[in-house]
Amino acid sequence: MPSAGSESDLDAASPVSIKILIAGGFGAGKTTLVSSVSEIKPLRTEEVLSEPSVLVDALDGVEQKTTTTVAMDFGRITVRDDLVVYLFGTPGQHRFWFMWDELALGALGAVVIADTRRLADCFPSVDYFERRGLPFVVAVNCFQGARRFDPELVRAALDLAADVPVVMCDARQRSSSRDVLVTLVEYAIRLISDSEAMSRQ
Repeated sequence: MPSAGSESDLDAASPVSIKILIAGGFGAGKTTLVSSVSEIKPLRTEEVLSEPSVLVDALDGVEQKTTTTVAMDFGRITVRDDLVVYLFGTPGQHRFWFMWDELALGALGAVVIADTRRLADCFPSVDYFERRGLPFVVAVNCFQGARRFDPELVRAALDLAADVPVVMCDARQRSSSRDVLVTLVEYAIRLISDSEAMSRQ
C-alpha cells in the first residue's frame, strides 16, 4: 500500500496541463483574447510604443494602438480539478520572433488571430506552424467597422488546407474566445487520433 506523499499519490493529485499558443500579427487581438478568457489576471509584457518603434512597426489599420507585447502574454483556465489550460500569447513583431521556438515547446496547438484589415500579417504565423507540424486554427477577430468576410474566403486568401478550421470571433468576449479554444483542442485531438490510427495500420 502506497504511503502518504508517495509518487503515486503525487501523480494522482497532479493535474494534466495543456499549453496553447495565441499568435497573429501586430495588433490582431492576442492580448485581448488571453485577457478575456483567463481566470487569473494575465501576465502581460506590454510596453508603450516609442517613437523609434513606430518607425519600425506599421500601424496601418491599428492607428489607435499605443502598446505592444515585447515578450509574451500568459493566462490560465482551470477546466476541472485535473485539467488546466495555459495560454501563451506570442509577440507579433518580427524582431521578437526569436522567442517563438521556446514558446512552442510542448504546445498542443495554436490559435492564429486574423485581422481582415491586415490579413497578410497572418502569413508568418501560418507558415511557422505549418513548418513545425503544429495544429492550429485561424480565428478572424471581428473588429468594429471592419469588413466581414466569409470564412472560406479567408481560407482561400491564406491558402489554408481544407481541414484547418477558420472561425469568426470577438476576442473581447469570454464565450467567443472560449469557443475558439474548444475548436482548437477538438481539432488537435482529431489529428492525433487520426495519426495514431494510421500508425496502427
